[in-house]
Amino acid sequence: METKNAQTKRPRRTPDAFKNVLAESAPAETTSNPDLDGIIDVPPLLDTKRGDMRPTMREENSMTRAARRAAELRDHLGTVEEGVDEFYFSKDAVPEGWSYEWKRRTVLGQEDPAYQVALAKQGWEAVPVARHPEMMPHGYKGPFIERKGMILMERPLEITEQIKEHELKKARLQVRQKEAQLNSSDQGQFGRTKSDGTSLVKINKSYEPIPIPK
Repeated sequence: METKNAQTKRPRRTPDAFKNVLAESAPAETTSNPDLDGIIDVPPLLDTKRGDMRPTMREENSMTRAARRAAELRDHLGTVEEGVDEFYFSKDAVPEGWSYEWKRRTVLGQEDPAYQVALAKQGWEAVPVARHPEMMPHGYKGPFIERKGMILMERPLEITEQIKEHELKKARLQVRQKEAQLNSSDQGQFGRTKSDGTSLVKINKSYEPIPIPK
């Protein structure tokens, strides 16, 4: 009896069969339940953009700002009768161990180089505007503090006091020399002293304000 090997043939899948296989392997879709609508809220995605974390600056009260500004200006303005001192600077602003003085820089817009050299020899140097920016207008680009042809300069206080003492001694010596000249008499002239030796010349010393021309 003749036997044949039976061969098992795979059935060919149709396009519809492929669709069924893909549908079985796909994840199950979530069906919405109308009964749960409005009960479960899905939170929205968090915003990853970082906002401004700095606190909002509160505007200064107008009365407080006015009082603070008045206190800043009070020392500069003085009284109404006195007027405004255009060359005022606070003594507290002067660094310890130094002295400030206004010195001439220009006359009718012209500089005097010889005078500037003399100031440098006496130890004077211009005060930088970066140290006191409040003494010049906003936006000022110059390196020094200037006002109406004058410039603010500084020098060690020790040198300033030493020079002032020297100038005072020089002034007193000039006064004594003048008194001796008035009390003395040349040969052949009457003496200017009394018999008791007291001087006949009377010298009065007084201090008067110098009138300022208008």
